[in-house]
Amino acid sequence: MKTIDVKETPEPLVPTGFALFALGFRPFFLMAAWGAVVLLALWLGAFTSGHTLSHYYGFAGWHTHEMLFGYTAAVITGFLFTAARNWTNLPTPTGGLLAALAVLWLVARLLPLCDDYVSSLIIVVVDMSFLPLAASAIAFPLIKRRQARNYVFIPLLLTMAYANGLVHWQAMGMSTTSAAAGTRLMMLLVLVTIGIVGGRVIPFFSERALPGLHLKSWKQVEVLSIASMVVFIVVELVYPRSPASAAAALVTAAIHVVRVYGWSSRRVWAVPLLSVLHLAYAWLIVGLVLWSGAARDLWPESIALHAFAVGCVGAITLGMMARVALGHTGRALRPAPVVAAAFVALHISALTRVFPPLLWPGSYAMSFALSSVLWIAAFLAFAVVYTPILWRPRIDGRPG
Repeated sequence: MKTIDVKETPEPLVPTGFALFALGFRPFFLMAAWGAVVLLALWLGAFTSGHTLSHYYGFAGWHTHEMLFGYTAAVITGFLFTAARNWTNLPTPTGGLLAALAVLWLVARLLPLCDDYVSSLIIVVVDMSFLPLAASAIAFPLIKRRQARNYVFIPLLLTMAYANGLVHWQAMGMSTTSAAAGTRLMMLLVLVTIGIVGGRVIPFFSERALPGLHLKSWKQVEVLSIASMVVFIVVELVYPRSPASAAAALVTAAIHVVRVYGWSSRRVWAVPLLSVLHLAYAWLIVGLVLWSGAARDLWPESIALHAFAVGCVGAITLGMMARVALGHTGRALRPAPVVAAAFVALHISALTRVFPPLLWPGSYAMSFALSSVLWIAAFLAFAVVYTPILWRPRIDGRPG
């Protein structure tokens, strides 16, 4: 009897080589992931010991600046460099130029830790250069292709640079209040960015991953969701922590409840790369409600800020990095089990950071420590798994 050899499809080979600067998401996601671990570990150590890490930014100022203008700015830049190339089919920084921008970001993180030996002017120039350069890098392809729909990201990055300037203005001794205004403005700008990008990619990712799924999207709600956030920002900046700000936050939250309702489907909860994004966007609504209460002095503003920072920004950036890195390296959109666990850990970190201090004010120190450990564990798991993915070439041999 004649036998027939059946050849099994070979497993894809693990790529070799170096591709860290092949596309924008690679170095910035890598540095953001490890930065999220190191920056918070340093802050946890500083908080428990009372040691000031940077005299330039001040004790708490270093933490807020590095998490917003360091970690978050890196994720946004990596995403926009990658997305702008997809939107326009024109190049964004790669190779030596991308490496130079990555080094600039890294040096800006290191210099404030050496402020006893480095001129304040050097710290300002290095750190303030990054966001305008990132804006100019995406402006060229967007304007050349007349991508009017995406022009919004250029002024967003430039306004983030202005917010950074407000922080440096106080650090240089020119003001006593501008750093808080700059930090608040940056947080609100990041939330607008999440509102714009999330409204595009969360439904798209969901419908692409789940055949037959059709989520609801209403044009009026989409317009109002972003417009209401812009109005909220303006009101908060002009009348901070006021009844007007509280009302604007609640109206914005209500509109986003309708938006999220349109995206709702039980099927997304079985897919970690989707559920992490949907839950993260829900934290935006929680943060707006908490912000409204803080504006009425019902609880500290820091509780609302950390609902935004840990629950919304932290989780959505982790989920986006995980999904984008897999898709743009030719891999299946299935995160490793430890990364799926990291998504859960980060949401628990947000719950721990926000609600115990809200309900039991005396639990602040314990909740901060536990939340920080969970954050560090989540990003450490991601960094360990994704470092070779970001470092090595695509598994399908394509460029990028």
